[in-house]
Amino acid sequence: MLILFYLSSGLFLGWSLGANDAANVFGTAVSTKMVRFKTAAIIASIFVVLGAVSMGGGASATLGKLGAVDMIAGAFVVALSAGFVVYTMVRLGLPVSTSQAIVGAIMGWSFFSGTLVDYSALIKIVTSWIAGPILAMIFSLLIYYIFQKLTQKIHVHIFRIDLYTRIGLIVVGAFGAYSLGANNVANVMGVFVPVSPFKTIDFFGLMQFNSTQQLFLLGGLAIAVGIMTYSGKVMETVGAGIVKLTPQAALVVVLAHSIVLFLFASQGLHDWMRSLGLPGIPLVPISSSQLVIGAVVGIGMVHGGRNIQYATLVRIGLGWVYTPVAAALIAFFALFFMQNVFSQPVHQQVPFEFSLEVRDKLNEKSITIPKSLWKYQYPTAVAFRRALLDEASMDHSELAIVMEYAKVELLKLQDPERFVQAAVKDLTPEQINAVVALEGETYRHRWQLGEALRAESDSWQITDPGQTSQHENELNLVCEIIHRQMNLKSP
Repeated sequence: MLILFYLSSGLFLGWSLGANDAANVFGTAVSTKMVRFKTAAIIASIFVVLGAVSMGGGASATLGKLGAVDMIAGAFVVALSAGFVVYTMVRLGLPVSTSQAIVGAIMGWSFFSGTLVDYSALIKIVTSWIAGPILAMIFSLLIYYIFQKLTQKIHVHIFRIDLYTRIGLIVVGAFGAYSLGANNVANVMGVFVPVSPFKTIDFFGLMQFNSTQQLFLLGGLAIAVGIMTYSGKVMETVGAGIVKLTPQAALVVVLAHSIVLFLFASQGLHDWMRSLGLPGIPLVPISSSQLVIGAVVGIGMVHGGRNIQYATLVRIGLGWVYTPVAAALIAFFALFFMQNVFSQPVHQQVPFEFSLEVRDKLNEKSITIPKSLWKYQYPTAVAFRRALLDEASMDHSELAIVMEYAKVELLKLQDPERFVQAAVKDLTPEQINAVVALEGETYRHRWQLGEALRAESDSWQITDPGQTSQHENELNLVCEIIHRQMNLKSP
């Protein structure tokens, strides 16, 4: 029951997202009276769940890099803070970015716990907040131009145009709902992934339903409930409050928004572009609200910007500034109360130390640590980094190496069967066997586990420098599974 209580904040955030972001998928269709609200809500609910379960994992990894909330009570507070901010904005009738709310709440947790923020991941996410609406606006302009040229060349009866538009709005809306679930379920349940309480479910050896998919199913259902119960008010703001739309323009807006949302959620597209030597589109939980508003503005610009309601845009823009800041502040103070008033730990203490093994490893890298730092164990990453900057002279890359090697983690495989169930889709059989062979062994540092795996099997060897990133991701996966399923804490 306690687990369900903690997950309730994520479900509340999912409900808030559904109440707000269904407007981004079907708001323009409903406001132009081309699709009934009930029809839109049913279609959106079905496809948002499908997208969440089948493609939800890509964007959640980026949130994990920003800040891996490592205690379920902390995840509860982070999700509740983001949900409260989103709910407040929905009550005001403003489309709000759930992505901004959850990122702000995670930042609040990072500040409270003394965890270093991965600014590269943060920059990637913030950049998407800027690039997303611009891309949606560009797609909207291009698609609208193409549609105009086609309608001029192809003479279709007005009643058929109306029918085709209705069908198009439904099809594109379903695609948009699928993309919404795939991309934004990370906002709802992503913070719970490192502390997921669920076990992998095996359906008679035919397929497996892992703990992350179970979380995303719950998140998708919560979004669906939000769509069904409370999305009507925001639909009117998005569909008619910024610029008046014709049904055909509404179709263009939904299509442009859905394409951009899908681009930032597709793991397959990302991997395909990387295989061609191209930079992959970042898998980030992009703001659905910002995308659809960018697309709507694009339609307004086609007509010279005369019909754009700039006062509404200003109100929405102020909400975008307020959202992450408010979520961070609320999360910070709520975490304080959860830990100090209710005596619930909201983060694990992850200390750093210069043990003999760590110093020897750093010596191999020609990195010397002042003796004044040897005797201390530092309680947080922030405290450790501050001590290094005060006492040692090193560049950014050396600092990153020291932080990696000195971090203390307790890693011990105790249940090989559960590990195999969790890792079978992501690791090769040889890699899994190597991990299982280390059952019962304890490692104090992550790099020690990596060395043991490389000594156990050639499948963990790095034979090509280009494999380094993949190897790091696989090792991180092993450690994440061990931490989550064996319920071990850093000492």
